[in-house]
Amino acid sequence: MFLCGCSILRAFHVFSCRKKKDPHQQTDPPSIPVDELFPSGDFPEGEIQEYKDDNLWRTTSEEKREQERLQKPMYNSVRRAAEVHRQVRKYMRSIIKPGMLMMELCETLENMVRKLIKENGLQAGIAFPTGCSLNWVAAHWTPNSGDKTVLQYDDVMKLDFGTHIDGHIVDCAFTVAFNPMFDPLLQATRDATNTGIKEAGIDARLCDVGAAIQEVMESYEVEINGKVFQVKSVRNLNGHSIGPYQIHAGKSVPIVKGGEQTKMEEGEFYAIETFGSTGKGFVREDLECSHYMKNFDVGHVPLRVAKAKQLLGTINNNFGTLAFCRRYLDRIGETKYLMALKNLCDVGIVQPYPPLCDVRGSYVSQFEHTILLRPTCKEVISRGDDY
Repeated sequence: MFLCGCSILRAFHVFSCRKKKDPHQQTDPPSIPVDELFPSGDFPEGEIQEYKDDNLWRTTSEEKREQERLQKPMYNSVRRAAEVHRQVRKYMRSIIKPGMLMMELCETLENMVRKLIKENGLQAGIAFPTGCSLNWVAAHWTPNSGDKTVLQYDDVMKLDFGTHIDGHIVDCAFTVAFNPMFDPLLQATRDATNTGIKEAGIDARLCDVGAAIQEVMESYEVEINGKVFQVKSVRNLNGHSIGPYQIHAGKSVPIVKGGEQTKMEEGEFYAIETFGSTGKGFVREDLECSHYMKNFDVGHVPLRVAKAKQLLGTINNNFGTLAFCRRYLDRIGETKYLMALKNLCDVGIVQPYPPLCDVRGSYVSQFEHTILLRPTCKEVISRGDDY
């Protein structure tokens, strides 16, 4: 964490209060919905970071505090989603071991999210498919039905999952590696992500955030089987702004220098995520596709194929504009849908998101948090005791 002294005390207060405010003990494994653990209806704040320089005045502005009071119901929704994320990932980190089927890992995680968040149609649930991309695969891989991939001791797995309440999304990820040889690679992305969070803020330019991230990321080296690699920021991956029911809301947060001069603005949510690689630091689409998402701004598109019309109705009812995967279609009883899904992609209603891969044999690490640029301060919504 990159915090000034007073913010360290505030952050410690937040995390120490989290348990004090919890009148009930969660079970092991977790099974009690988080809204039952916090019957007052108030969920824990994330980590608070003060703005810098010209925006420091916001901390004590009564006008800005009043704006926040009016936003409390929305803040509470996203904090509830964040508390689910923290509890689920804490449990998953305790049980993930070499030899696990990736399918079992994902289904355990997703079923726990559904239970703790009280899944309720488009009002509460999983925000996007569980990414569990391995090694040179940086993002957007989750097992399709029938996949028999097993997690190995020498794998580097990015575990990227999301929760939402009323479309307010928490997008947060971490990397799992059992072999301590990979520790510097994981530390590079953890520190780069914390640097991005530190540099983010109202009026911060996206290009400046990216430059700071790259400087920290590429200061790291990792030795793998006797060969030394400089860790590279993956230049065509980035963080992003988040909107209601919209995981990518239009602004990109680069992780290399040379990005846009666009400024961050008050009230925006961002996923600050970084990817460090021992490969080329550039990804391309490869492997079988599992992730899909209905295009956010798509209008009416006439469909001639009856199965495509029916599948679109299923997507609208169950996912709306949130991302989904083939396993989720299987789970709700859809069968023989691949041609209809291809039809929806071909006409531009649905966008496929194939796995994003660096060169084979390389390793990619990722860390990610969701932040909110509140009127008075920056809140790292998804921060936990773990990272």
